[in-house]
Amino acid sequence: MVLAMLGIGMAMVASLADYHTLVSIHRPLGIAILVLVVVRFVNRLWNPPPPFPVTMSRAERLAATASEYTMYGLMITLPLVGWGMLSAAHYPIALFGPLRLPEILPHSAGLFAGLRKAHTVLAYLFFLMFLAHFGAILFHTLIVRDGLLKRMAPWNVRARETESIG
Repeated sequence: MVLAMLGIGMAMVASLADYHTLVSIHRPLGIAILVLVVVRFVNRLWNPPPPFPVTMSRAERLAATASEYTMYGLMITLPLVGWGMLSAAHYPIALFGPLRLPEILPHSAGLFAGLRKAHTVLAYLFFLMFLAHFGAILFHTLIVRDGLLKRMAPWNVRARETESIG
């Protein structure tokens, strides 16, 4: 969903012809991401991931943890800023049919402009964080070969649970 959102966001900037179609997908997808990321983050707090591989230095572990929390923060902040931006523009956020989100900020052209700029800057920051995180994962998976991807992979969750029980 996040990758789709990044692609849709980039396409919205590049395509005036498809802008309204893309934004009608972008708005509810952003809210869905917000809900799922909050659930995922709470789950992450209750069920911490396994430790990093011993091959990672302290600086690498700190950088990985900081990037993970930064991406969580951005995945929560971006939809909220988008929601606030649309509220300031007095533009309704239709989720499904007549179901609409309430406005969270007052109507203000200046506030809309500031939030729109913030939304754009934060989206680019998130994209850069994602690329850096993905690059580090590729480095550890293909070059160092220390099993970092196994730490992240959802298909290894049941295996980790079985190991801890046995």
